[in-house]
Amino acid sequence: MTVPLISVAGDDHRTLVEAVAAQFPTPPRVLGFGEPVHGEDEFAHLRNALFEVLVERLGFTSIALETSAWEGRVVDAYVRGGDGDEDEVMATGFTHGFGGSPANRALVRWLREQNRHRPRERHLRFAAFDAPVEMAAAPSPRAALRSLHDFLGAHADVPPWEDLDRLLGPDEPWSDPAAAMDPARSVGAEPGVRELGAITDDLRWTLAAEVPRLRREVDPDELDDALLAARTATGLLAYHRTMARDTGHRWHRLAAVRDTMMADNLQAIAERGPTLVFAHNQHLRAGTTSLSFPPQFGSTTLRWQPAGAHLADRLGEDYRVIACALGEAAHQEIPEPEPDTVEGVLHRDLPPGNHLLAAPAVHALQRGLAARKSPTYRYIPLDETILGQVDQLLFLRAIEADRRS
Repeated sequence: MTVPLISVAGDDHRTLVEAVAAQFPTPPRVLGFGEPVHGEDEFAHLRNALFEVLVERLGFTSIALETSAWEGRVVDAYVRGGDGDEDEVMATGFTHGFGGSPANRALVRWLREQNRHRPRERHLRFAAFDAPVEMAAAPSPRAALRSLHDFLGAHADVPPWEDLDRLLGPDEPWSDPAAAMDPARSVGAEPGVRELGAITDDLRWTLAAEVPRLRREVDPDELDDALLAARTATGLLAYHRTMARDTGHRWHRLAAVRDTMMADNLQAIAERGPTLVFAHNQHLRAGTTSLSFPPQFGSTTLRWQPAGAHLADRLGEDYRVIACALGEAAHQEIPEPEPDTVEGVLHRDLPPGNHLLAAPAVHALQRGLAARKSPTYRYIPLDETILGQVDQLLFLRAIEADRRS
């Protein structure tokens, strides 16, 4: 049986996260903390506790969440003392429905309170790093492109906005949900969109060429927003072009474009200082990821390079990952694991509570065991390769429904 690095009671978050932080005496530039299922606030509450310790002990400066980077700027402005209503910030600053999470609200409150007592140059930063896309659709790049154009118009020669506005056309065809399944419904192959892509690429290069001067002359946050606008606009256009391709690799490419946008955003965020990243395990693992769909979605398996693989390639030892796994969570329709799976062995042999384990040791234990079958599409169990792509495993033996508010 694999010996845990530490075992603690399920409600003792502080002891657990202090043990996690102790595994990294030299802070990595980016520390990933992954969850196996979205919408389970126990993982997010652990994330909050971990970030507090990382700030206190290791000088972490940013926390990044798997929600749209473009909308997430609203949250960062608020936690740094900006005006606004908390409910509105939660509703507009988070995507994928994550604004309804009590743990996310607690994080926003904690960051805002911490920053009340810090000078602006030492503010803790909230960052979002996801592309502004959903499984069913992707929006027009209008908002990001207009922001980029307005910024560059004050500092460089750019084409008139009317030229871009004409090529953009109305927003509705861009976000047509039918385009997700039918490439012919996508605007991505239209000649005007190709022309728009060329102009947007020119704008991004214009910005890149002027960054050293602009960094000396403009507010750093203003420049960061412009760089994000450039990444978002070019990424969305690439995503729409991919949606329009009727090939067998279409969904693979869409997943790859999204995760590459994630990685680019995270690399920019990490330039500010050590960053804790919270996302699904599948995005944070440092090697190829896969996702299998049931028969009603074509019985296909996608494989692509996630954000974590890009960060591992770019940052090396400055990127580390803790993956979370769970035994059972009845309120999430996740029963006790089968005894011949790695989750089943851990669930049977470890005492109640939470357990931090060295991933290589659990990976060795996994050999010869079956893969756990997920009872719900929302939960992705440990597969045969992920434990070779992360540094540590945090195993939560059982999770009960969260009654915190």
